[in-house]
Amino acid sequence: MFRRRFAFDASTKILDVGSETGANIDFVLKGTAVKPENVFIADIDEAAIETGSRQFGFQKVLLDESGKLPFPDGFFDVVYCSSVIEHVTVGKDEMWELTDGKIFRERAWTRQKIFAAELRRVGKAYFVQTPNRNFVIESHSWLPLVGSFPRPWFVRTIKISNRFWIKQTIPDYNLLDKNEMKELFPDAEIVAETKFGLTKSIIAIKNLR
Repeated sequence: MFRRRFAFDASTKILDVGSETGANIDFVLKGTAVKPENVFIADIDEAAIETGSRQFGFQKVLLDESGKLPFPDGFFDVVYCSSVIEHVTVGKDEMWELTDGKIFRERAWTRQKIFAAELRRVGKAYFVQTPNRNFVIESHSWLPLVGSFPRPWFVRTIKISNRFWIKQTIPDYNLLDKNEMKELFPDAEIVAETKFGLTKSIIAIKNLR
């Protein structure tokens, strides 16, 4: 979908936010004219972006947890952000202890608004994907309906499932729905990615075509 929606050439400058090593954006861009030196991988994991820089030749950008991006307005032709915005919530040092759902959601939403505004600010166009909160299987844990649990139950369930379940995760995410994505990205087209006829993920797309 990303490649269908955007036109790429040798001068296209791309930012992948929450890139980890950049393996995903490398796969997505395979066969395009985009030059590795014009791809910026940005993450809070310094070791990951170091690996990506060595392996793929991408530009590395170390981020903090504030959600702010160290670039001027419109610096990138396209910003790519896949399954990241739901994790821009509270500090990693408090995610297990913060079990008050109202406080968690308020703080998470504040940071997600800042983060979304930054993505829109630095990119002339963007592609932002996030799992749908209402999908029957919660994608981070692979457990049914966990995303809709009250936060005390949610944290407790993750603690227990991490002991034996095939998919381990951490309770740092605030899942979003279509209306919330539209509020965060008012200048975007909101697209549903479906699985078995259900909306699995939600994508905000702004392009220049």
